[in-house]
Amino acid sequence: PRAGKTTAMAVNAALAAAKEFDSRIIVELIDLGGLNISGWVGGAKPDKPELPEDDFDKFVLPRLKDPVPDGLIVGSPSYFRTMSALCKAFIDRLAVLRSPKLLLADKPVGVLAVGAYRNGGQELVIEQIQAAMLCHEVMVVGGKPGAHQGATLWNAYNDDITKDEFGMDSARKLGIRVAEAALRLAQK
Repeated sequence: PRAGKTTAMAVNAALAAAKEFDSRIIVELIDLGGLNISGWVGGAKPDKPELPEDDFDKFVLPRLKDPVPDGLIVGSPSYFRTMSALCKAFIDRLAVLRSPKLLLADKPVGVLAVGAYRNGGQELVIEQIQAAMLCHEVMVVGGKPGAHQGATLWNAYNDDITKDEFGMDSARKLGIRVAEAALRLAQK
């Protein structure tokens, strides 16, 4: 959740690879770091949630609704082998994109995670995000060899994520796969 730090850098690497893959790809980073996003606060009916007015409504939702992106890459740091509270709040708040129509249905979604250790729970974080996104009926997309499930990065170099060559390669592969899927789906 730190603005511009390792998770944002990793997502940027994936987005850059997607953009390089094909000139038709337009990318935008929505860095949640530093934003105030409250999680789901319930409500009497799922289609009429009681939601706080916060940075999600001001800065995030407009960029996901009009127009709905053709694909997403979601990233989170791994905190105690789970996604960050900010990422969970973001995913909870995506519920507004479910009703009256599933706006993210059939959109390719790739996931990446950054951990303090090479095996710091990144794959668990990826699974948690993918499982939540399946409630939107998205198409979960992994990367190519070395990143089949998603991109896993290791923050072992004092926040210089670019020194994790394996992790950066997995982020780039993920970006390419999401771009490929988005273009294929756009042609249908």
